Amino acid sequence: MSRTTTLVLVALGAALAGVVFSSAAERLQGGHEQEPASAAAGPQRAELGWRETLGSGSERLVFAVESLEVVPGGWRARISLENDTSVAYGVGDPRATVDRSFGLMLFSSGEAAELERLNARGELPALRRADRYEPELPAVLEPRSSWEGVISATGALVAGSWVRVVFGALVAVGRTPEGLPERVVWITDHAYRLRP
Repeated sequence: MSRTTTLVLVALGAALAGVVFSSAAERLQGGHEQEPASAAAGPQRAELGWRETLGSGSERLVFAVESLEVVPGGWRARISLENDTSVAYGVGDPRATVDRSFGLMLFSSGEAAELERLNARGELPALRRADRYEPELPAVLEPRSSWEGVISATGALVAGSWVRVVFGALVAVGRTPEGLPERVVWITDHAYRLRP
């Protein structure tokens, strides 16, 4: 089982349990917890161009992050989601917070090993949940269709943190193609370091 598939399944379990295991402001170094960083990241914009896939060939989900912007009092990200499969995926009810897990997670490093370690321990950082979608996410993403837009929320982000974008939960409507899980919460492999 690949790192991505394992990550998707464990992340989903943590999200459904509704348990927040660690604060995004915590800093771990050499196995020892340090004092939380308190400086907020200043306004900034990053053109990212990230494109990541789950599945292969003609049966895959594509997650893209075009840009991330920290603005006074919050953040926004231009993202897209492509359902290049033969089955529809429910994108989650906007009124049910456990279903709609789009947003950001802040990490102490951009290393994949940190993401894997925290995921394996069930200690992923708290989700900085998006509270606005422009245009609104569809309730169901039909086969061979896509959504592109801006997600955003209020609240400061910690300077020096590494940001990963979270997509989900996506729930298959019907039998999933081989190699794809029924439920997906995607945390990007790519990460961006926030400047002061």
